[in-house]
Amino acid sequence: MPPPANNPPRRGAKPKIERAALKLFVDEGVDAATTRQIANQAGVSEGALYRHYKGKDELALALFMETHNRLGEMLSEALSYPGSVEERIHRAVSSYCGLADEDWLLFSFHLVSLNRFLPHDTRREDDPLTRIETILAAMMSSGDIPKSDPALVTAMCLGVITQAGQNKIYNRLPGPFSAHVDAFTRAILAILFQK
Repeated sequence: MPPPANNPPRRGAKPKIERAALKLFVDEGVDAATTRQIANQAGVSEGALYRHYKGKDELALALFMETHNRLGEMLSEALSYPGSVEERIHRAVSSYCGLADEDWLLFSFHLVSLNRFLPHDTRREDDPLTRIETILAAMMSSGDIPKSDPALVTAMCLGVITQAGQNKIYNRLPGPFSAHVDAFTRAILAILFQK
């Protein structure tokens, strides 16, 4: 027997809760948003939120890590696929920007939450930063790019895109993020080939 019309199935509540939370987290911040606001915005009861998450902090961390891990996988795949350094960087930047354009709200939340949640992502073999550092270190060892500190180079390369993303969040960068792939790629290549 289907549930009554005023009581939607549980599986439909979770995506609504997540979207409402993202909007509130980006607009007001995780600390300012309440579970009641999230539930109201989602059109569900507070109890529905607690059926899926222990609270807003668990919800926020889950949303952050979902994007963080997906970015790591995408960047690792793009950089590991054969091709010239330029082709690999262009693929990685295109993947990153494509994910941003696919769901700008989720991507914005990831960017504005880096300082808050990155400390929860303990250094592991498959975390996004370690993946990129490992790939860049291998490119340095093979002579594809000049030798340098892989951690510093990774931070500088990611900074090109994350800083631009911050500016886009605050309406200072027009158009879709993917419109800037070529400029981001040139900037990252300049970092990689610096003397």
